[in-house]
Amino acid sequence: MGRDAFEVDALSHIDALYRTALRMTRSEADAHDLVQETYVRALRFRAQFTPGTNLKAWLFRILTNTFINEYRKRSRAPETTELDDVDEFSLYRRMSRDRPASSTDPEQEFLDGIVSTEVKDALAALPEKFRATVLLDVEGFSYKEIAEMLEIPIGTVMSRLHRGRKFLQRRLIELARERGIAALRAAPRSD
Repeated sequence: MGRDAFEVDALSHIDALYRTALRMTRSEADAHDLVQETYVRALRFRAQFTPGTNLKAWLFRILTNTFINEYRKRSRAPETTELDDVDEFSLYRRMSRDRPASSTDPEQEFLDGIVSTEVKDALAALPEKFRATVLLDVEGFSYKEIAEMLEIPIGTVMSRLHRGRKFLQRRLIELARERGIAALRAAPRSD
């Protein structure tokens, strides 16, 4: 496969890669960087890709490995910021940049904001090893493909998905109860 054909095929997956990168990193800037680094590595190592196999799975494996390596690197080194780099309006600019675009229906916008925020928060609260597995599942990859991308056995994929889904279920039920959306289950009587 020539470089041009490879680039065209690889770029067709950019939206799915970005969505997953955004969920992994929880930051637009970091997600853009992660996708960019994924494509740089894919182009650099395209000779290792076997034409006729699943290009999307190969790209997601690069994305996931890049994220994990970067996460490990960052967790070893403390984050620092130069005081000269911080200005008094940085928080304001960040908040206004992250604000979603308004819709024509304020009620629907409010409801969408609650649901999507709660689900995003629940996903963000997932422990790292479960989050990567759940996000790849959400993207539609098979257990086998996820196992290959994360370099773990299929049984581990199934276990992490089960535990990740249970975690999400408990978290979302808690949130629903807090908001009065779900009633508490009555304890069974022992007559």
